[in-house]
Amino acid sequence: MNITDIFTNFAESKSLYFSMEKKRVLFISQEITPYLPETEMSIKSRFLPQGVQERGREIRTFMPRYGSVNERRNQLHEVIRLSGMNLVINDADHPLIIKVASIQAARMQVYFIDNEDYFHRKELLKDKKEVEFDDNDERAVFFARGVLETVIKLRWAPDLIHCHGWLTSLVPLYIKKAYNDDPLFANSKVVYSLYNEEFKKPLSQNTVQNVLLDGISEEDVKTLNEPSYENMSKLGIEYADAVVQGSEQINPKLTDHIQNSEKLFLNYQPEETYIDAYNDFYDQVM
Repeated sequence: MNITDIFTNFAESKSLYFSMEKKRVLFISQEITPYLPETEMSIKSRFLPQGVQERGREIRTFMPRYGSVNERRNQLHEVIRLSGMNLVINDADHPLIIKVASIQAARMQVYFIDNEDYFHRKELLKDKKEVEFDDNDERAVFFARGVLETVIKLRWAPDLIHCHGWLTSLVPLYIKKAYNDDPLFANSKVVYSLYNEEFKKPLSQNTVQNVLLDGISEEDVKTLNEPSYENMSKLGIEYADAVVQGSEQINPKLTDHIQNSEKLFLNYQPEETYIDAYNDFYDQVM
């Protein structure tokens, strides 16, 4: 066990001891600043966990370890005891590597899902010509499963899981269908935040097969027969317990879909109010 594992074990044990009654919120985001440039999503994904923690909740935060994340500058360290699992996607084994960094000013840690095949390229979800990568469906599968498998290894049962961005849109499905028998997630509620995103081209035609796990049928993901941004988002909405409009403007078809779904819904909140509004919304959902 290296020094990073010792520090992480101590932090987790101390947090568990002093916060047995605290509600636990798991944040999963496709981008977080300062590890990536500031965007509406990355800023909210950075300051919302801190604000929620300051309001008395226990948190964990996850994002992908893209190739553009500077490990030395941000002091990322591999957590050996959490790494080493292989996830099978598209009939191939992909090693799951977990890294961690601390945001000292916020007294919070960020866990990174890492894999050489999926996340070492410098660009995030699009190439230099702004065209989506052909394997983005596999990357979404790996990220979602990687986070949930890591949470299981942490033995940390979240009361609420808040997903930010389309790359997390499979998490609600997996929680409700594939991991629903795991006692860690038995009582977890899932919130899905939509932002002003879009695809220039659909995901792979193999998306449905890549998404499937035990407990998930093709009927459950039939919307992905046309694997567009809109349909990935609809899948996230369908299996979430509640939905948040993270951007002032989102795809109008998704606005209509949210209204028709009759899910618990929080509309767009400006910078001055969003932390308290989200925190209060969590109480409604839980």
